[in-house]
Amino acid sequence: MNWIIHFEIHAGNPERAAKFYRDVFSWEINEWLMPGVQMKDGNRFWYVTTGPENEPGINGGIVFRQGPAPVEDQLINGYLCTISVSDLAESTKKVIKFGGKVLLPRMPVRGIGWWASCRDTEGNVFGMMQEDPDAG
Repeated sequence: MNWIIHFEIHAGNPERAAKFYRDVFSWEINEWLMPGVQMKDGNRFWYVTTGPENEPGINGGIVFRQGPAPVEDQLINGYLCTISVSDLAESTKKVIKFGGKVLLPRMPVRGIGWWASCRDTEGNVFGMMQEDPDAG
């Protein structure tokens, strides 16, 4: 299989991005330090654990953005990751509370669930999905 096994969120301010994702999704995020190596900003890495190892999902990281920041009104500028949530309404409230923006409000994906598109504090777009086979 060709499953996605890792993701990286690019950020102008990784500490701010880490706080946003901790606050909204309760992810565990820690800066990874290589023993004996002086890490410069461009090489620093924050490891992201999105859930328990015995449950489905992937982990990833947050890194310093290497190119220009996304344009405010540009919807997608790279891969779009969708995050499974148990309560989409509550999760969109948290996105707004912690500095993000809801771009496309809750909409049905017939037979799968409810989906919304959001932007994080760094300008990255992501989706959130609440599973509900009766959606539509």
